[in-house]
Order: sequence, then C-alpha cells, then structure tokens
Amino acid sequence: MLAALLALIAAPALAHTRSESHSVWEIGRDKVDLIVTFATAESDRLASQGRPPDEAQLKAYLAARMYPLADGRRCQLRPPVETLSAAAGFQKFDLTFDCGQARRLQVHSTAFTDVAPSHLDFAQVQDARSGDLSEQLITRDRPTADVSGPGGALQEASFLDFIGMGVMHIFTGVDHMSFLLGLVLISRRLKDLVFVVTGFTIGHSLTLALAVTGVLRPHAEYIDALVALTIALIGAENVAVATGRPGTVAAAAAVALLAMAALRLFGIGALPSLLLVGSALFTANYLMISGRLPDAGRLRMLITVVFGLVHGFGFAANLLEMQLPTGRIAELLVGFNLGVEIGQMTLVLAVSLGAWALARLKWAPPRPMVVETASALLVGLGVYWFALRSF
Repeated sequence: MLAALLALIAAPALAHTRSESHSVWEIGRDKVDLIVTFATAESDRLASQGRPPDEAQLKAYLAARMYPLADGRRCQLRPPVETLSAAAGFQKFDLTFDCGQARRLQVHSTAFTDVAPSHLDFAQVQDARSGDLSEQLITRDRPTADVSGPGGALQEASFLDFIGMGVMHIFTGVDHMSFLLGLVLISRRLKDLVFVVTGFTIGHSLTLALAVTGVLRPHAEYIDALVALTIALIGAENVAVATGRPGTVAAAAAVALLAMAALRLFGIGALPSLLLVGSALFTANYLMISGRLPDAGRLRMLITVVFGLVHGFGFAANLLEMQLPTGRIAELLVGFNLGVEIGQMTLVLAVSLGAWALARLKWAPPRPMVVETASALLVGLGVYWFALRSF
C-alpha cells in the first residue's frame, strides 16, 4: 500500500504543489492599488509548451484575473502594471485601478486557480486614510470578498481558516507527504513511529516560529533542496538497513554530494559548496550510525528533529512573503501549526491503519518487498527533486 501511494505521488514534476499568493489591496478615495506576491513556481504552472510566460504575458494574466469591483462593475486598470523587487524565488507586481466614488466595493481574484484548484490568496485590505487593515483567504470557491466602501473593512480570516491552511499545506505538499510516508516506512513498531513523528513535530514547530517572527531568515531556494535531500536520506537509510551495507550506501551518498560541491567551485549548481560539504558529512555519519544500531528508534527521534528544522523553514517560506500584521502573527502561527499537525497525523494514521488492515486480511505483500520498493521510490524522488532544485 505504501509503495502504491509513493508511486502515485511521484507523478508531479515539482514537489511543492501547494499553491499560495499574497495580495495587498490599498483602498483610496477613488482608486485601488493592488500589490500581489507569489513564488516563481506559481508562474511556472502557467508554462505553455514547456516555456513559462514572459513578464508581459504574466502581467496580462494577472490583470485579467485580479481586480476590484465598484458597485458590481469591474474597475478600470490604470496602466502600466509595474514590476517590483522581491525576495529570491518570488515575483511581485503592482496594479492600479480607477474605481470612482463607489458605494459598494469588492475585491476579486481567480489567479492561478485555473492551473491549481487548491490555490489560496492571503488578501489584506487596508484603508489608505485610517491605516485600518483586515485579512481574508480568497480561494476558488470564494473568489470575491466584500468591502463596504472606500473606508470599509474586509471580513477577517478566522482561526479555523488558518488551521485549514495548515492542513492543505500537508495534503498539497507532495514532498512533505513523501517524507511523512518515509517515516512510517522506517518505523517497525508503534513506539518508533511515535518517536520519529514527535521529533519531526518539535523541529518544524521551532523553525516555523523562528522564521515567521523574523528571528531567522532562511534562503528559500536552499531549503527546498534540503527538503528533497531529507526524502532521499529516509529512503537511503532503509536501503542501508535492508542490504546490511550502510558503509557502501553512506560512501555513495557522500561522494555524490562532494562531487556537487566540487562542481559548484566551477560555477555549476546553485547550492553553496560549504552547505554541500556539510550535508555530505551529516549524510555519511547518519547512514553509518543508523545502519549499524540494532535499535535506532531514539536516534531517529533526534535526527527527525533535524529534518523537522529543515521542513519548518519550508513551511514558513511562503508565509514570510505575506507581510503579516503583527497583531495576528501568534494566531496564524498557532492555527497553521495545528493544521499541519492535524494533516500529518491524519496521513500517518491512515497509512498505518491501512497497512494493518491489509496485513490482517493477508492481502499485504511481504514487508521486505514493500520496504525495498518504497525505499527505492523515495531515493529516486528525493534525488530527482534535489538535483532539480540544485541546478
């Protein structure tokens, strides 16, 4: 069952399939200024014949799908659409609309929902005169939000909306799902599963909070590659244990990472050489130790804390661009993190119960076959995504 699930999620070319954007709608006396920010991966979804849209095409796409409505009529775009500077891996655009003296104002967005139905936009509406600000999540099912007038307020996103965002982050993040299924794979006993999930939870909760509150600011492009590396490592550990040759597996992984570090010295690749050398040392030592311990459950708890630290930055990457109002950061963090926990526990329990039911019915293939097949898929997925994000 686990192998089948891994085969199904292997299909997408990009692992981070969650789809999110951030929009700020500044409402003035007779105009609305919109600033929209999204990850470059979002525009890649719009690729035609393998080629992402150029800047002019992307501006036209946004102008056609993101706009305010004044008294039920679409406001007129005031050209040009401007390109703003954004953090690495993100794009930001500024659109201005003439709305006149509207008695009833709405904001509308269907951007990216045509290519990613689960896309959500974290919208902030602010009154340019009073400075009042409120938020809402705009989705495919709720593309339009009401504003009572130029000085009105948007209905705020609720705590349950933030929980739902966290749940969807797990179920639309294929790489995070792969990693969680890998944790189930390496856990022979319920106690081992509790250890690894606890470690992962501690790690990602810590770095999610540190990143979103501004204590740490990771490079999103590095984090995405390291998330992929953790997936490959989970599979490689199972290969090392199954074959009884942890030294060979550790050496192969370390040599590959060191070769990438050497290539970086010649300008090939995107990850820093020092990061790759450190990853090689960590990978070799982890695989050597875990492959030789008779009971590596507690060690895996410590290691999954490290893996959780990496994934926590992955969870925070898009939230960092949302310019969250300070008064709601705590609420969003708690709600989003609770949603992540609900999502990952639901996934882990569903897979575990499914495997148990198949075993009871004697429909399950031998465990060694499942472990070897699923481990090979994990290694393949992890290496592919790691290479894709590193070069």
